[in-house]
Amino acid sequence: MKKAIASAGLLALGAVGVQSAHAQWAAGQEKPWSITGTLRGFYDDNINTQPNGPGRVSSWGFEVRPSAGLDFENGPTTVKASYTYALLYYTEREPNKIDQNHDFELWMNHNFSSRDSIDFKESFVIAQEPDVLAPGSLSLYLRANGSNKRNLAAINYHAGLTRLFGLVLGYSNTYYDYSENANNNVAPGSPSFATLLNRVEEAITLDTTWQIQEQTTGILGYKFGWVDYTGSGSILPPSIPPVTVAPTVNNNYSHYFYVGANENLRSDLTAYARVGVQYISYYQTLPGNTRNQVSPYADLSLNYRYMDGGTLVVGFSNSRNQTDIPATFVPGSTNAIRLTQDQESATLYANVIQRLTPISPKLTATLTGQYQNSTYNGGAVNNYTDNVYLLGLNLAYQFNRFVSAELGYNYDDVVSRVPGLGYDRNRVYIGVTASY
Repeated sequence: MKKAIASAGLLALGAVGVQSAHAQWAAGQEKPWSITGTLRGFYDDNINTQPNGPGRVSSWGFEVRPSAGLDFENGPTTVKASYTYALLYYTEREPNKIDQNHDFELWMNHNFSSRDSIDFKESFVIAQEPDVLAPGSLSLYLRANGSNKRNLAAINYHAGLTRLFGLVLGYSNTYYDYSENANNNVAPGSPSFATLLNRVEEAITLDTTWQIQEQTTGILGYKFGWVDYTGSGSILPPSIPPVTVAPTVNNNYSHYFYVGANENLRSDLTAYARVGVQYISYYQTLPGNTRNQVSPYADLSLNYRYMDGGTLVVGFSNSRNQTDIPATFVPGSTNAIRLTQDQESATLYANVIQRLTPISPKLTATLTGQYQNSTYNGGAVNNYTDNVYLLGLNLAYQFNRFVSAELGYNYDDVVSRVPGLGYDRNRVYIGVTASY
C-alpha cells in the first residue's frame, strides 16, 4: 500500500491484549530485567497488501519473537529499555519467505526536584511492516521489502516555574531510510519508496502549563516542525525522462498553535486534549502548486476504567501527514509539474480491554477499532479521499506468571479513489508466550 495514514499507535491491533496480560503479572516482579519469547502461527490472506488480482497472495506462516527488557529505578532516575527481534516465515511468498524485524526502545526520566524533570526517548526500528515503523501518531500503511529503517529521538524538559505555572520545552528528530530494493512493492513505473519517502522530520515544542484546578492543567502551546526529504532521483515516474524533479520540492515548515488541557476527572477517568491550527509552508515548491495552507489540528483522548479489569480508551486526531503519491507531468501546460504534497487525515479510534472474570479471571479480551478519512492535497489526485477501517480482536489466557496463550483476528479495509490503492486483508493467529 503506497500512502501514509495517521494512526493512534493502535495498528498492532492483536498485540494489545497479550501485552496487557504480560504487564499485569510482570509488574509484581522484583528483578529489573525480563526475557520473553513468543511463537505464533498465522494465516494472512493478503501478505502484500494488494487489491484483488495477480498481486494478491495468501499464506500460512509462523512468527518467532524473542525480546528482553529492563525496568530500573534508582532514586530520581528511571530507565526502561527493550529489544525485540521478530522472524516471520511465509510459506507462499517468493522468492524471499522470511521477514526479519528489529525494534530497540529506550526511555529515561530524571527528576531534578519536585517541579523540574527531563525525559528522553530513543526508538530504532528495522522492518518491512507499517505497524513496526510507526513512530507513534503517524504510520506508513504499506509493505516495503528490504531493510527499512526509522529512528526517533525525543527529549523534553519540564520546568515548574511557580506552583501554578510551568513550561515544557521539547525537541524530536525522526529519520526514515527506505530500501532501494527493486522488488519493494512499488507500482510499475513509479519511483522507489526511497526516492519518495526518505526524509528527516524535526520539531521543537514549547508548552505553557497552567494549574487551573487541582485536577485540571491548562495548556497553551506552539510547535515548529520541518520536513527535509533526503532521497535521490526524481519523484516523477521513470517514463518521463528528460524532466527531473527532486524530492526536496516537498520540503516544508509547519507552525502549530493550540490550546488544551490534561484533566483527571475522577480516579478512574482521565482526558487529554489539544485543539488548534496547523499552518504549513512548502517553501521550495514548484510554480502552479500550493505554497501555504492552513488546516485544523486536534489530538483528543479519553481513558476510562469503567470496572475492575475493564478499560476503555477512545480518541480522535486531525493533522497533515506525508504521502508517497508521485508527481505528474501535464504536457503543454505553463506549470507542467503537479505535486501531491501531503494528506489531511482525521482518525477516530477506540480500544477496550476486559478481563473476562465470569468465565475466568485469567482470560482477557481486547477489541480495537479505527476509522480514518484522508484527503490528498495537490497533483493528479487532489481532493481524492481514502477511507481506512481497522478491526482487531485478541483473547489472551494467562496460565501462570510465566506462560500465556493468545488467539486473534485482524481485519483491514482500505477504500481509495486512487486506482490500485484499495484493498482488504484478513489475518488470524494463535500463539504462546513464555516470560521470565
